[in-house]
Amino acid sequence: MKIEKIITLDGLGKITLKRDSRFKRLSLRMAPNKGIWINVPIYVDWKEAVDFAQSHKDWIAKQSLKIQVKEDQNIFFDTDTVFKTKYHELKMNPSQVNRVNASVKQGLIQINYPEGFDMKTKGFQEFVKKMILETLRKEAKHVLPKRLEELAQRFSFKYNKVTIRNASTRWGSCSGENNISLNLHLMRLPEHLIDMVLLHELCHTIEKNHSKSFWDLLDKVCDNVLTKKKEMKAYSTHF
Repeated sequence: MKIEKIITLDGLGKITLKRDSRFKRLSLRMAPNKGIWINVPIYVDWKEAVDFAQSHKDWIAKQSLKIQVKEDQNIFFDTDTVFKTKYHELKMNPSQVNRVNASVKQGLIQINYPEGFDMKTKGFQEFVKKMILETLRKEAKHVLPKRLEELAQRFSFKYNKVTIRNASTRWGSCSGENNISLNLHLMRLPEHLIDMVLLHELCHTIEKNHSKSFWDLLDKVCDNVLTKKKEMKAYSTHF
């Protein structure tokens, strides 16, 4: 069971404490667009976790600057942006319209905006992201459940149900009841990496943790796992 608590440190702002039975020791984590968090084992009380954060304030501050640089390098959508999902391509279209609008058809996510429009505004950038996410969700619902079932039948796995989500950190998850959740951003990955994630979650229907037995099972149903895991590092669950 996961439990989260948010604290505020002077000079650093908000930090999330995440308690989970999977965590073996106190550890600091941070990532672009995800902020700073601390993994807290179930046997460690909140006060100890806060003290741990306080004792690492200098390190956190230094790393936060690096994270900010990476966040500033995130995708900015303008006329030069090249962005593709599995079945659609983004097209920015200046036109004789008096407001921003969009359409998704014939393989295009078309963003229409008035000529001379300031594309740097936060509202416009969020609108483009929203249209892409809606497209990714539709693609994912159409593709991923079917592919998951194909792989499950091929390798004799059984699961309960599958859901599609816009998760911030995980590509997929499998609950104790064998309900599988898949990230809609999988539609931005090559097919061989999508299959690896799906097989990873299917293996969790049998092996509930990342034990040696789990990795042995995954190796049996998915080739070149280590190579694919390294390749996955080039992709992110957000943009």
